[in-house]
Amino acid sequence: MKKVKVGIIGCGNISAIYLQAPKTLEILDVIAVADIDVERAKSKAEEYGISKAYTVEELLADPEVEIVINLTIPGAHFEVCMKALEAGKHVYVEKPLSIELEDGKKLLQVAVEKGLRVGCAPDTFLGGGLQTCRKLVDDGWIGEPIAATAFMMGNGPEGWHPDPEFFYKKGGGPMLDIGPYYLTALINLIGPIKRITGSARASFPERTILSQPKYKQKITVDVPTHTTGIIDFEGGAIATLITSFDIFGGSKLPRIELYGTEGTLVVPDPNEFGGPIFIKRRGEKEWSQVPLSHGFTENSRGIGVADMAFAIVNNRPHRASGELANHVLEAMHAFHLASETGQHYEMTTSCERPAPFPVGLTKETLELINR
Repeated sequence: MKKVKVGIIGCGNISAIYLQAPKTLEILDVIAVADIDVERAKSKAEEYGISKAYTVEELLADPEVEIVINLTIPGAHFEVCMKALEAGKHVYVEKPLSIELEDGKKLLQVAVEKGLRVGCAPDTFLGGGLQTCRKLVDDGWIGEPIAATAFMMGNGPEGWHPDPEFFYKKGGGPMLDIGPYYLTALINLIGPIKRITGSARASFPERTILSQPKYKQKITVDVPTHTTGIIDFEGGAIATLITSFDIFGGSKLPRIELYGTEGTLVVPDPNEFGGPIFIKRRGEKEWSQVPLSHGFTENSRGIGVADMAFAIVNNRPHRASGELANHVLEAMHAFHLASETGQHYEMTTSCERPAPFPVGLTKETLELINR
C-alpha cells in the first residue's frame, strides 16, 4: 500500500484522534505537526512519535507533506486551507469548511485551478451506523423518502470544554458546530437540498463557563443558539431540523428519523460512527433492530482523510468532499439568512450523494474503500 504523507496543523483537543488514525488507516503517514503554539506541537510530536514539530509556515513549506489536515479553530479554517492550497498541498479540514459562505466557494475554485483536493469533516457518515442506514434506504426498505426529523438538543459546551468561547462567536453556535453532522447525514441519505426556511435566536446574551481552567468566566454570545428550520430536498422530501444550545432539562426527541412510503427508519446519532438502528415497515406492529452491515463503528475520525488519500492515489472522487461540505455550509447559513429575511432561501449550490462504502468494509479490508 502506497502511504500518503500527512501534516497536521492544530494540536488542540481533537488532534489526538487524527494522530491515532494511522494505526487503523494505514494509508496515512503523519510525518509532521504544527501549531501556533510551537511547544504544544512539540509535545504532541513527542507523544505520538512524530519527528517533525513545526510552525505553520514550516509545515506548509515541507515538500514531503502531501495532505494538510487543518484542525484549527473555525475562524482560521479558510486562511489555513488557502495557504495549504497555495503551497500545493491537498487539504482536509475539520468542520465547517469555512465560516463565510463565499470563502468556501473560493477554496473550491483554487483547488480546481491547482488540481488539488479539498476534503472536510464530518466523516461520521462513513461509519458503520450511517452506512448501514444508507444501504437500507438504497435497497428500498422504507420505500421512497418522504420526510425526516432531526434534533440536536443540548445545553452548550461551556460545561465541559476547556476553552468554549469560540462556540459563541462568529463561526460557532449549534448550527455551524453540530449542524454539519446532521446535514451531511441527511444529504447522504436523501440527496442535495433545494431550499430552506428557518427561525433563529440567541436566547441568552452571555454564558458562564463551568469547566476548568476558565471557571466562572463570562462569554458574550454573538451567534444564534437555537435554530429551527424546514428543508426541502431536490428529490421532494421535507425535513425538520432543530439545533440548540438552549435545552437545559434534557430531551427525549430522537436524533434522526426518516419516513418513507413503506416504513420508518430510526437513524443513530450522526456525531457517532455506530448504531443502534431501528426500522418499522408498513403493516408491522413492532420495531426491529437492524444489525450493522459495515465496519468502522468505533470513533474512526480520519476515515474521510483515508478515503481522500485512496482517491488521490487511484484518481477517483472522494466521499467527504469539498463540494459536499460547501453545500452543507450554504445550508447552515441559509437557516440564519431565512430567519433574518423572513423568506425561503433558495440554494445556489448542489452536490452528488457520496458513493456508499461496500458492505463489510473493516480496517482489515480497508482497500475495499477504493470501490
